Amino acid sequence: MKHTHNLHLATSRLLLQKCFHQVLSLQYQNKTSIQKIRTFHTSSICWKSRKTREEKKFKHIIQFKPKSKLPTLQLWRGCNALEIADITKRDLDDVFQAISYLENSEYYDDPELEINDTGAIISIAKRLGYRVDFIRNPNLDVAKTKKVNDLTKRPPPDIKDLVKRPPVVAIMGHVDHGKTTLLDALRHSSIVSQEFGGITQHIGAFTVNLPQGQITFLDTPGHAAFKAMRARGAQATDLVVLVVAADDSIMEQTVESVRFAREADVPIIVAINKIDKPTVNIEKVKNDLLAIGIQVEDLGGEVQSVPISALKKINLDVLTEAILTQAELIGVGGDPKGPVEGVVLEASLDTMKGKVSTALVQRGTLKKGCVLVAGTAWGKVRMMYDEHGKQLTEKHARDVVHFREQKLMEEKMVNDQMVIEKKAQIHNEKYRKERQERLMKGRYRKMKNYFREKEIIEDTHPFLSFVLKGDVHGSVEAILDVVNTYDSHEACRLDVIHSGVGNVTENDIELAETFDGIIYTFNVKVPPEIKKLADEKGIQIKHFNVIYHLIADMKTEISSRLPLVEEEDVLGEALPSLRHEKSDVESIKKDVECGLMVEDPEVSFEPGDTIICYNPKSVAQETDWSPGF
Repeated sequence: MKHTHNLHLATSRLLLQKCFHQVLSLQYQNKTSIQKIRTFHTSSICWKSRKTREEKKFKHIIQFKPKSKLPTLQLWRGCNALEIADITKRDLDDVFQAISYLENSEYYDDPELEINDTGAIISIAKRLGYRVDFIRNPNLDVAKTKKVNDLTKRPPPDIKDLVKRPPVVAIMGHVDHGKTTLLDALRHSSIVSQEFGGITQHIGAFTVNLPQGQITFLDTPGHAAFKAMRARGAQATDLVVLVVAADDSIMEQTVESVRFAREADVPIIVAINKIDKPTVNIEKVKNDLLAIGIQVEDLGGEVQSVPISALKKINLDVLTEAILTQAELIGVGGDPKGPVEGVVLEASLDTMKGKVSTALVQRGTLKKGCVLVAGTAWGKVRMMYDEHGKQLTEKHARDVVHFREQKLMEEKMVNDQMVIEKKAQIHNEKYRKERQERLMKGRYRKMKNYFREKEIIEDTHPFLSFVLKGDVHGSVEAILDVVNTYDSHEACRLDVIHSGVGNVTENDIELAETFDGIIYTFNVKVPPEIKKLADEKGIQIKHFNVIYHLIADMKTEISSRLPLVEEEDVLGEALPSLRHEKSDVESIKKDVECGLMVEDPEVSFEPGDTIICYNPKSVAQETDWSPGF
């Protein structure tokens, strides 16, 4: 080993001497040229290429950092301040104090904002005295197949299970064409005299006992505002009796009733009413019906037509015979077995009976004590007038309603996402303002004033806000349908604060006071204590029992809120003085020169000017809202 080392040193010296002599010789040969000189580095240190035997036996011990003694906190990516406060059992202010130490803490001032930065979550937990163990977000529900508890319609019954039942007939047609008068004549009643304004504003169901048999009639409103009621009546019926006045012939709601009947796929029988009036032309009515696609038997079609007079009770027996004949042709029958199925025609809130529904049983047998489900509502039958029944378990009904409510809430969350985001923005601004006030009081580490003060803008735009209470759901629905036709919100905004069925309550008074609105009631009474409360708070309550009177008052209220407009009231055209040559004259003929004098010397005239005297005045506007009636 020593011999090899000496040999290496000797070789290095010889190499250096040789290089030195070469450099000197080059300098003497050409002193003016610059040559590149190579340099070499030598060392007597030899690096070891492998470990020794002793080193291989030695085991290196890794020194780990001592384990943290902080308690473990299970969090997930996307948690928010509220969830951290709930898991740690700490106050929300403590969590925000930890958040305030983050670099971009202003972005996490919303307690429901998701924190997706894992480093920020670790920092917050450390400030609170925890170390983080990240887990999967427990709020993410795993999709599971669940048993569907919703009620569905049964398949059509077997023909052999059907038993004969009275046909369900909807009386439809234009307003004032005599629908309710026809029912009065068949029932020997006087419903028309009980209707406000002489028009039907509710849907009614009646069973009429006739010599030929029983018939269940549905009386539908003919007014334009009650479109939804007519549609429900057509869907729940076996056939439609279309009442057409012989003196008016085809009108708007007549055409609409025909369309509803065709959509429901039910046959039509035409009753040409008011034939007792003089100068009526029945043939013209039949031809007008042909123009809208109704071909009566007299014109070669299949639709029965019966000329009647409901007031004079002419040909009513012929009409009932036509109804029963048509019912035999279509094979009207019912299945009395199995769960009850039916249609809710109307719903109301009675002060003595509570919630009342007018329902038409289509299948099954109904009896007192049954639990019924309609949409998201359910209830037990406590009082009824027809002694038919089928027992249902209350538990099953509740399960169904719960399922439907959950489904409805999921759909509502999707549809209202934009509205939720807008409201969340307003709440965030309010929270930021309150939090900034706490920061300035020194409860937290002082931060920059990065919040803008909320601007308060006073709304000076004209508006009419109102609360609507009606006697039945159908009437409230009809009024709201008319309100939806209002399209002049840029002139005066029309807002519905609340609508419902039943008497006016204290909550309605509070809503009207909060939103500076009025209360409209339709066929409902106001309790004395509520009236007294409304007077104390200065809330106006308006009572109506005819729909077009209510809408007319609403138009008056809107017009009263519109700003005044300036108009010029022309008083006349005159001059203080009129002269011809040097004489004052009263008038000047055409194409004759004259002199004019005005009181203001600064007034200058131009060719074609007209001198007019007027008086400016402010005139109230009227809304251009046309509800369609």
